Amino acid sequence: MGPTASGKTGVAVELAQQLPVELISVDSALVFRDMDIGTAKPDAATLARAPHHLINIINPTEAYSAAAFRHDALRLMHDITQRGKIPLLVGGTMLYFKALREGLSDLPPSDPETRAALDAEIAQHGIAWLHSELAKIDAETAARLHPTDTQRIQRAMEIYRISGQPMSVLIGKPLSPARERGWEEGELPYRVTSIALVPSDRAQLHARIATRFKTMLAQGLVDELRRLRKKYPLHADMTAMRCVGYRQAWQYLEGEISEAQLLETGIIATRQLAKRQLTWLRSTPDVIELDCLAPSLAQTVHDTLGKLVTT
Repeated sequence: MGPTASGKTGVAVELAQQLPVELISVDSALVFRDMDIGTAKPDAATLARAPHHLINIINPTEAYSAAAFRHDALRLMHDITQRGKIPLLVGGTMLYFKALREGLSDLPPSDPETRAALDAEIAQHGIAWLHSELAKIDAETAARLHPTDTQRIQRAMEIYRISGQPMSVLIGKPLSPARERGWEEGELPYRVTSIALVPSDRAQLHARIATRFKTMLAQGLVDELRRLRKKYPLHADMTAMRCVGYRQAWQYLEGEISEAQLLETGIIATRQLAKRQLTWLRSTPDVIELDCLAPSLAQTVHDTLGKLVTT
């Protein structure tokens, strides 16, 4: 685990050359097909060298949730262990890690990133607009709520974006037999080792982020978005288009910001994402922290794992 630009993919690829592992991507942006530059998706050569599960599995017009990830990851982890290998989960979508380890309650807890995105949409479009968007995906809940009830409208939309299911559907589901009996659900039948790649110097991580976003623009992020808009019936509020980088590129193509502002806002948004990821990591129990800025990082991770196996 780790914030964006911490070197997670590079470490995972090196470990895949040395250990009997299969990689499972834990990234809510890498699931989308044709979104390569802005997601820093591993290139074809890297994927050939170290295949990743859960990359390029849906179109940008579709939605993917923490619940869907947990279902897919558990299936893959079972298959991988049946092949005599070890699942190595790598990525920075902390909500997915949390869902995998702890399971999902009937109604998902609030997610700071999703809530911040909704705050921005309300500021831009107004609560009446969000209420109308809620009506499109959950007419039953929208009908119950007053068009100016900001708190409840936002929560209903947040539940849908996190879980992929309308709030009315989740509320209407009967409790599982295990939950009726008060049993805990969601425990993993695996010994889990959590390694977090965190920066010893936040300024150096920020420098990496700036360099990477500049590289994305040089590689053609804006042209990639143009191609996506021609290929798919996209709009700005789709999950895929709210990804950091694509949101700012969309604003640029719409003439809302300048080229200089695209660079500035893209870097700022990525830094904010990294800050949220680090906040999640600080609250995650039983994590081994390693400095992502240290030399020979992959070897350090490998050696750390070796020590754990022998203890």
